[in-house]
Amino acid sequence: MAEHKGKGRGRSRGNARKQRGGGRPPGEPKQEEGGRLNKYIARAGVCSRRNADALIDQGLVKVNDVVVHEYWYNVTPEDVVEVNGRVISPRRFVYLMLNKPKDTITTTKDERGRRTVIDLIDLPPEARAGLYPVGRLDRDTLGVLLLTNDGELAHRLMHPRYEVTKRYLVQTKKSIKPHEVEQLKEGISLDDGMARADMAAYVDSARRDEIGLEIHEGRNRQVRRMLEALGHDVIRLERVMYGNLTTVGVRRGKWRRLTALEVRRLRKLVHLK
Repeated sequence: MAEHKGKGRGRSRGNARKQRGGGRPPGEPKQEEGGRLNKYIARAGVCSRRNADALIDQGLVKVNDVVVHEYWYNVTPEDVVEVNGRVISPRRFVYLMLNKPKDTITTTKDERGRRTVIDLIDLPPEARAGLYPVGRLDRDTLGVLLLTNDGELAHRLMHPRYEVTKRYLVQTKKSIKPHEVEQLKEGISLDDGMARADMAAYVDSARRDEIGLEIHEGRNRQVRRMLEALGHDVIRLERVMYGNLTTVGVRRGKWRRLTALEVRRLRKLVHLK
């Protein structure tokens, strides 16, 4: 298990950012939602700042899955902080559902200046700070995308252990044969292992170029790769359901806040109260 034991703050930050796969770009202003690690833990309601120091000393605190031993470590809004295995956040939780359009990157920022899903959330910058997409949709995939700052919920929704259902509508360039629909359910060999659809069926019996497909895994470009392995070019891919969320009533490129009932149902899916 990687740990931070050096006294130098700079070395600890570098190690944690390296584990996460990237850090805050140079010149990006510090966000108020972060702060010193012990204060961050206290603001999350875990314990007092003094007791937070003790948790840090005991090695019970991780930042981006790396144990941190410095209570003065500076947390940024992009960091994921865990105390004794539980993801925490001091912010008021926000839950949004975006009907993602094409030509949009599923990330909080893009170094090449391309449009991101966060750019579509027309809220003040301070209200968007800390929001991040749950899971990924590739640039040209449409549909349901949850954005939140609730780290624990997001972590569980993306974890394969909880098998959260995702339903897709897939349109291909040529007809999909009945035996290929069955093969999607039986399993397709990909370069990262076998992939199976929990459900696959024609949407309209009169059309063979369009199917509905459900999976509970979240591998990169999984649905596209499954169809490509059968020799099909996917010309349209839309996620029409994620857990209990759909895009009904939300136009493409628009978003809405989740209702309290929807949040409760999502939390129930991943065994959170």
